[in-house]
Amino acid sequence: MHIMKQQIALVLGATGGIGNAMAKKLMQRGWQVRALHRRADQMAASDHDSGIVWRQGDAMQEQDVIAAADGVSIIVHAVNPPAYRNWAQLVVPMIDNSIAAARASGARIILPGTVYNYGADAFPDLREVSPQNPSTRKGAIRVQLEQRLRQAAQSGVRSLVVRAGDFFGPHMANSWFSQGLVKPGQPVATVSYPGQRGIGHQWAYLPDVAETMMQLIEHEPALAAFDTFHMNGHWDADGTEMVAAIGRVTGQPGLKAKSFPWWLLPLAAPFVPVFRELREMSYLWRQPLRLDNRRLLQLLGSEPHTRLDEALKATLGGMRCLKQ
Repeated sequence: MHIMKQQIALVLGATGGIGNAMAKKLMQRGWQVRALHRRADQMAASDHDSGIVWRQGDAMQEQDVIAAADGVSIIVHAVNPPAYRNWAQLVVPMIDNSIAAARASGARIILPGTVYNYGADAFPDLREVSPQNPSTRKGAIRVQLEQRLRQAAQSGVRSLVVRAGDFFGPHMANSWFSQGLVKPGQPVATVSYPGQRGIGHQWAYLPDVAETMMQLIEHEPALAAFDTFHMNGHWDADGTEMVAAIGRVTGQPGLKAKSFPWWLLPLAAPFVPVFRELREMSYLWRQPLRLDNRRLLQLLGSEPHTRLDEALKATLGGMRCLKQ
């Protein structure tokens, strides 16, 4: 009997939201998952049950990433500097290290994409071929990452960008949902909503994003050397659906949304780096931007989609926001 060799994936950023979701999804599919971490011994000691193989190293060190990627088929590039510190100095070198590792191992890089890449000339319907002329510093860096991958594809390094709306999920600490709408560790009493009533907003449930990435990986023969797909996720057409669903899940059908304190961000930005970043992205809440998933549907037939109430129950439970 012919026994297939177990496929191996390297996840960079396995302790973050999308990295954690991808590690779980890969293992469910029978993959072995390696994760790079600066304190691999501590992670291995505190993480007996996950099944992740922790490798000592730093995503900022090219040789560490190359060594960890030896023999892997997939590199999930889900690593971000904590609290957005030194973004400009750290983000591009990290993608270059992943490209070097993919070149050495023959792996395909999987990159979670963002809507930051687009500017006003592409609004409101965002397709894979829409022009990328961002209006923010962070958007320009995201465009640079994808340009690096596009260039690397010309010399045989394969990559895949899966773009989705604002992430929410049980282990997503650094997100609008967990830093804007609700307070982790506290039962939900009110929701602080950053947008205006009547303005649509797009959300993406992390396990759905991971499942979409997984299904695309499983369609490898159909993928281009550099390929991009957009997800629809959860489209809140007028900005009230997410708040209403939080109310249903928490047993508070009349739950009210209060306005997000945008006025506070300029005052707090010098002391809280995340606030500076949130302020820069405020335009995403002032207009309805929607990713078009037709290309994804053509390949997969349907998009992985968890019902909103079920997704929110798992998310709020994981954030300890549901009364026991």
